[in-house]
Amino acid sequence: MTKTGFFRFKKIGPKYLLTNDVGDFIFLKDKDFKDFQQGKLKNNNPTYQELDQKHFTSQSWNCENCQQRLINRYAQRREYLNQGPGLHIVVVTLRCDHACRYCHASSKSMKRFDLDMTESTAEKVVDRIFETTSPDINVEFQGGEPLANFGIVKFIVNRVLEKNKKAKKRLRFSLVSTLTLLDDKKLDWLHHKKVSLCSSLDGPENLHNKNRPMLSGENGYRKTTEGIRKAKNKYRDLRYQINALPTITRDSLNFPKQIVDEYVKLGLRDIHLRWLNPFGMAKSLQKVIGYGAKDFVDFYRKALDHIIALNLKGRDVRERMAKIVTQKAFTDEDPNFLDLRSPCGAGIGQLAYHYNGDVYTCDEGRMLGQMGDETFKLGNVHQNSYGEIISSPVTKSLCVTSTLDGLTGCSQCVFLPYCGVCPVFNYSEQGNIFTQAPNNFRCQVQKGILEYLFQKFQDQETLKIFKKWIRR
Repeated sequence: MTKTGFFRFKKIGPKYLLTNDVGDFIFLKDKDFKDFQQGKLKNNNPTYQELDQKHFTSQSWNCENCQQRLINRYAQRREYLNQGPGLHIVVVTLRCDHACRYCHASSKSMKRFDLDMTESTAEKVVDRIFETTSPDINVEFQGGEPLANFGIVKFIVNRVLEKNKKAKKRLRFSLVSTLTLLDDKKLDWLHHKKVSLCSSLDGPENLHNKNRPMLSGENGYRKTTEGIRKAKNKYRDLRYQINALPTITRDSLNFPKQIVDEYVKLGLRDIHLRWLNPFGMAKSLQKVIGYGAKDFVDFYRKALDHIIALNLKGRDVRERMAKIVTQKAFTDEDPNFLDLRSPCGAGIGQLAYHYNGDVYTCDEGRMLGQMGDETFKLGNVHQNSYGEIISSPVTKSLCVTSTLDGLTGCSQCVFLPYCGVCPVFNYSEQGNIFTQAPNNFRCQVQKGILEYLFQKFQDQETLKIFKKWIRR
């Protein structure tokens, strides 16, 4: 008689999806699922054998060697818990030459030089960064527009490189920019120092300029795409390259194919379809540029279908969310995407440093601080040690509220092994750091996307494309 092991399940279309704690999954027809539940599947049944191989039977958990193997797999999938903050977001200025309708960072006028990070603060930021226990350090420059305070970007990079002669960390630098202030001299320096670039491109010209107008009245689309082309020409070594991502507003929803085609036209291989977050201008203009979870999921499906169709025609373009979920579903190598892990990366996977030295759990916490709510502030680099920052009660609270196994609505969800929550998002949207899953926009979006991706996994041609994405 079949004895089932622990699993979560959900009916998707005509079949049941089953998942377990080591990330294995299987689709079962209605009869097979009921027979499995009732212990009627025989050992020589091919479906039973697949269930046993994927650790859905109690037999596959009982032998000592099997248990140790599963423990090792479970630990490998959560290796990030042994490290510490690896991503360090440094806001070198709040000045910006754009007035994006959804600006999450609450950026300010280019004339506000008092909103630039100083060398003394930058020095302290670097000191805190090198106190992390993580063997990997990714310093990500943000703003505002970080190129508006390029001197501090250079100061931090050079100081990090100098300190690392002794620390021997694995370093990465990235800079998030509109690229409108990028000139040949800056580009040469960034390339020489192996600083990867990420920009924002919201789609075709009219849509991009509507979402992301420049304060000067200039054509932001043309300046940004010019910067992307220059950077692509310079960054021929793919180890440190140029990427971009769109932020989807209500105006974007009708253009899934056109947005993807814009990336293909520019030769950008990756696109991350990003929904609006309830921070900064995006929160205050929610009624103008916002939408429901179903609206975004419908958009995502159309865009992903177009990306798949392009791949079937030989075009090389990847959607980042699909790539991340594929890696989590088919390997034990977690990509450590901080928004899709348990617990989330706030405070233990990343730290965000404001221009004035204030330290936050994450970039979202820093965005909320800029809106006047300091709930997720951990301290200041001039006043607090790394130990005080990392052991803050705020960090501990966010660990508890983002560990899915203990959350109502998450602990029994079939998508738990591949998902994650954001307590800062929950706080901003629902006034509570604990997710209220049934009414949570982010939860609804992620469930919709995950359900669609697992449906796609059943199509062998599509799965072949997805697996190709994660082999690179």
